[in-house]
Amino acid sequence: ALSAYSVTRKWPAQHPERLQLYSLPTPNGVKVSILLEETGLPYEAHLVSFDTNDQMSPEFVGTFPNNKIPAILDPNGPGGKPLALFESGAILLYLAEKTGKLLPADPAARYETVQWLMWQLGFFHFFAGKDYDDKRPRDRYVAESKRLLGVLDQRLATRSWIMGDEYTIADIAIFPWVRNLVERYGAGDLVGYADFTHVARALAAF
Repeated sequence: ALSAYSVTRKWPAQHPERLQLYSLPTPNGVKVSILLEETGLPYEAHLVSFDTNDQMSPEFVGTFPNNKIPAILDPNGPGGKPLALFESGAILLYLAEKTGKLLPADPAARYETVQWLMWQLGFFHFFAGKDYDDKRPRDRYVAESKRLLGVLDQRLATRSWIMGDEYTIADIAIFPWVRNLVERYGAGDLVGYADFTHVARALAAF
């Protein structure tokens, strides 16, 4: 039963037959929400507030020891038994396999998708880099962000999505970070985002 998991003491399940999502609208946090909406899998969402350090609570850590969001508790896991999972990439892969959606069936294409699922784009400027007099750490992250955007732009130059015409978990993993880099972090000008026209086109479609 879900009641055996400590997280349900702080966030009781109103619909225990549904998948339970514990998250917050961060670049990583929204990935699982997007996939759940895309697949139509019934779920119940619980807000994990960083303002009150919910992710550090004994109830959360007792179920998800890495104290990070997103996390899920699936009452209908493998073998019909509940399954608790953290790490957005692992959750996306699990849910894609569970629903048979957003992940190619062909083994080679599947592993290529997983490769991009693990590929990450982040940025340093918003949180601290802009506040330091020494700009070398920030500039290192700017250069790496430009490099990664270049890799992504080249990939998208000849295809609609990361894997081609089919939208997959790779896109769900990557584009929330691209969106945040431009919108929340306000780093578009800094990284020359306007030069990455294929990325911009795909983000608009996303």
